[in-house]
Amino acid sequence: MQVQVVDYQSKDAPKRFVESLKSTGFGVLTNHPIQQSLVESIYKRWYQFFTQGNPQDFAFDPAKQDGYFAPEISETAKGHQQKDIKEYYHIYPWGRIPDELKDEILTYYHNTSELAAELLDWVEQYSPEEVAKHYSEPLSNMIKDTPNTLLRVLHYPPLTGNEEPGALRAAAHEDINLLTILPAANEPGLQVQAQDGTWLDIPADFGNLIINIGDMLQEASGGYFPSTSHRVVNPSGENATKSRISLPLFLHPRDEVVLSERHTQKSYLLERLKELGVK
Repeated sequence: MQVQVVDYQSKDAPKRFVESLKSTGFGVLTNHPIQQSLVESIYKRWYQFFTQGNPQDFAFDPAKQDGYFAPEISETAKGHQQKDIKEYYHIYPWGRIPDELKDEILTYYHNTSELAAELLDWVEQYSPEEVAKHYSEPLSNMIKDTPNTLLRVLHYPPLTGNEEPGALRAAAHEDINLLTILPAANEPGLQVQAQDGTWLDIPADFGNLIINIGDMLQEASGGYFPSTSHRVVNPSGENATKSRISLPLFLHPRDEVVLSERHTQKSYLLERLKELGVK
């Protein structure tokens, strides 16, 4: 099991990328169209917002799930007791965004959503016929005009030594959505669980784009594409004194999109949010 690092510009990129998704749940792209300068600027400005700004003025809306989630109300991963050591902000184009940060973050949101549609086309192109025939509509069409795709700006604060025993920056979990698109964070720590239970570091050189399968694609593909467990481990030594900023885009279909005989997007999402304790 090895996560493939694929040159987005290469002729065989779609095939190799989907092969990596199939075998590991993850794929990594280089030479992709997302501007690194934009990512770096977002990291810098949102770090300032979390550490010097007024995030509490944008406290999350339980009904809409937009805005700022403080550390004391952040997620508890399914099957875990301790809350993750993080705070974050949920970005939707229709949601509340600080005025000084809005244009830049929405540019990133739209650019990455466009790339995401292409990657979903790659997944469908290399889905076996017996798998693809069960997709209720083209995968990229599932996210067309969706109001549900979520961009999360994550801040993992420096560790103080007073953390709850066993708590991690992000405990082992699977994502809920179709695909997650993540530019490499400013600090390492992301790992994926191999089939034998061991944990492997994700190739996360600054500039890489990391993509992983979520539960909704696993559901839509009848389990062909695996939603694999991943986590963000706590740093040690000097790195423990550093913040970590992360920027995952979670691709969610429109509410009415049928994933399987059991679930639409809406029914699946509600079930999982209740499990996470945020709904």
